[in-house]
This record gives sequence, C-alpha cells and structure tokens, in this order.
Amino acid sequence: MSFDEKIDVVGAGLVGSLLSISLAKLGFRVQLLERRPDMRSVKIGSGRSINLAVSVRGLNALKEVGLESTILEKAIPMGGRLIHSPEGNLHLQRYGKDDSECIHSISRAELNKTLMTAAEATGRVKIQFEKRVDGLEGLSRVIGTDGSASAIRKAMGVRTTEERLDYGYKELEIRPGPGGAFAMEKNALHIWPRGRYMLIALPNFEGSFTCTLFLPFKGTPGFDGLNTPADVENLFRQDFPDVMPLIPELTDQFFENPTGQMTTVRCFPWNKEGKALLMGDAAHAIVPFFGQGMNCGFEDVSVFSKMLETASDWDRLFAEFSILRKPNADAIADMAIENFTEMRDKVTDPAFILKKEVEKILQEAFPGKYASRYSLVSFSQVPYKEAFERGVENDRLLKQLCDGIADAKNVDLEKARSLVTSLRGTK
Repeated sequence: MSFDEKIDVVGAGLVGSLLSISLAKLGFRVQLLERRPDMRSVKIGSGRSINLAVSVRGLNALKEVGLESTILEKAIPMGGRLIHSPEGNLHLQRYGKDDSECIHSISRAELNKTLMTAAEATGRVKIQFEKRVDGLEGLSRVIGTDGSASAIRKAMGVRTTEERLDYGYKELEIRPGPGGAFAMEKNALHIWPRGRYMLIALPNFEGSFTCTLFLPFKGTPGFDGLNTPADVENLFRQDFPDVMPLIPELTDQFFENPTGQMTTVRCFPWNKEGKALLMGDAAHAIVPFFGQGMNCGFEDVSVFSKMLETASDWDRLFAEFSILRKPNADAIADMAIENFTEMRDKVTDPAFILKKEVEKILQEAFPGKYASRYSLVSFSQVPYKEAFERGVENDRLLKQLCDGIADAKNVDLEKARSLVTSLRGTK
C-alpha cells in the first residue's frame, strides 16, 4: 500500500467530504466526484432534507480532522425533547443526565459546504462537480459515499434490501422573529406527538426552526388526503394549533415543498475485493428518528481511517471494515425505527414517562454503571450493537423496578443496585 496513491471518492456529501479530508491528511491524493453542481455557488432546492443533529460520534470524527470547534460555532445545543400537547402544554424530557449531555442542531447545507472547503484546503483533494458516475470503469480504487441510491453499490452488485417506511415527510419553516429572535425555546428539539403521526422542529443558527411533518402516505390523516389549502389548515388547526400563527404562509410552504420518503438500506458485503468499498448511506441508509444517520457515517470515516493507518493490504482492509461495521449499522437501523414509535406514540404515555424518570434516577445513583440506551448511542462511542443489547437489558430492569409504583421517587434503590450490577459491561 502506498499512502501517496490516488483514491476516487464518489459523492461529495457529508461523509464523502469528511472522508476526503481524512484521506488527504494521511497523504493520499483524492478525486472527489459529485453529480450535483457546487452548492457553495448554486442554490440547491430546499425541502428535501431533514435537519441534522450531531452528537458524540460525529463530533469525535470532526475533532480528528480538526473541525469540531468550527462546526460547533454554528450549531445549537439541544438538551432534550420539548413535548407540545394538543392543549398547548409543554413538558421537557432531558436527553442526558445533565446539561453537559446534549445534541447539536446544525444546517446540513452549511456543514456540507464547510467540509467541501476544508477538503480543498488540504491541497490534496480535487472536487469535480456535475460528474455523474454510473459504474466502476475508469476509476482507480473507489469508495462510494453516494447516498442511499448509490450507483457504486449497484455497480458492485452486492446483495441489497430496501425497506421503505410507509410514512412520508414534509419540511416547513418557522421564520426568525425581529432581530433574529427565536419564536420558541431555542435549546430543545420540539415534538408534537399525535399517536400515528407527529411534527418536530429543530432550531437553526440564524433564529429559524426547520419543522418536519411525518404522516402516513395513506390514511386519516395521511398525505393522500391533504390536497387543498383547506385540508392542510384543518389538520393544523386540529392537531397543531400553536404552530399555525408561527407559519403564516403554511399552505404555500406545504405545497411548494416536496413530500419525501424514508428508506432503510441494508447490503452486504460492502466491498468488492480491494477495488471498491461502500460507506455512509450507500452502505446503510437509515430513517432519521435517532438522529444518527450522519453520526454513523462519520463514525465509518473515523474507524476506517484508524484501520488504514496500520493496514498493509487493501483487500483485507476493505473486507475487515465491512465485517466490523455491518452489525453496528444494522443495530442503529433497528433502533431508529423503534425510536420513531417512541417519539410519536410513547412520549406522552404515563408508563413511559415513569420509566424515563426512574432511568434518570438510576443514572444519577449509579454513575458509570447505568446508562440509558439513548445515552449510549448519543453520548458515547460504545458500539451500536452493544448499545442495542444494553437497551434490551435496561427495559427488563426498568419493568421490574416500575412494577407496582406510580412515582419514580418510590423506586427501590437497593433492588436497583442489585439489578444494575448484573448488567452487561458493569464492573
């Protein structure tokens, strides 16, 4: 292996741009191929992507290439979910044990632009825009980071399943107030859970909020029944009345922005000998409900770069990376789907709220020994597969502790101590 050889990276999105920076820092020459025009100089259509939440895994990967502080300067910390009831009541559910554990809302476009510019600044990355790649011909050693509909994956002929969620999403925007004022609480992820459907809103740096409405494609309500301005207004008047005054041009936005779809992509192997490798959404696209799609892709880059530093054979490196990351990608894909049910259905359920309150007590009483699945996923670098398995154990433990009590303050801490000691990974 030569650390001065040329590598083709296909797809200049978030993962491809970060990967190019990492490869350049190791000494490789990178040709980064992107089918779209340069978003730094050409306006890309809006309403097609969900706001991003960067957490520990993504921040660690950014830190490794010296960009963590640059990115955080234009990110908004969110300490928890702020639940909006149909009656307009608010309830904050914290993500972590205290204010130090938060996730950060960031603009996908601004992050992508920053990474592209940083890649070019290495002097070893050349980005070719409006360059469509349909196969492996004419490429050197190639890494496909070209998203869930990856042309590189198709050209490799790997076994692939695509599981389309029967829900769509529609983006809306709450504009900033006078002087860039935020119209709602700034440091929270807002959720309007309504059973089978929900609305969420994430803050943006300049004072706006990106709202995303998740509805079934068919049903009552469903996107198939929202055909006129009156249909949309009736839905919001009934289920999201506090949002209507914040989006005066609600129906205009609704019909101007496309309805997106969400797909889970699973494939294997991720490599074709030492010639081609998949990374990010090209290998493991997931639904957005754990906020981990980008974080998982960035972790791919971090893991791959560390393996590359000591590798001596491309075939073995690509194969071992594929085998190592596949179980973790499958685990976060499953957790993302589970979290959708939690966000839209469970966050207002008294039994769920009790469980979360008990869980917070356990994290405070047994620091370093008990951690929620959410904390393991968002605030640690514990492998996703292990976080998934710990979450199953946590659910059994919490069920035992919550049975027979109506108030978290009455939890039996001695019983909890015994149960916590038996958890996987507890010393």
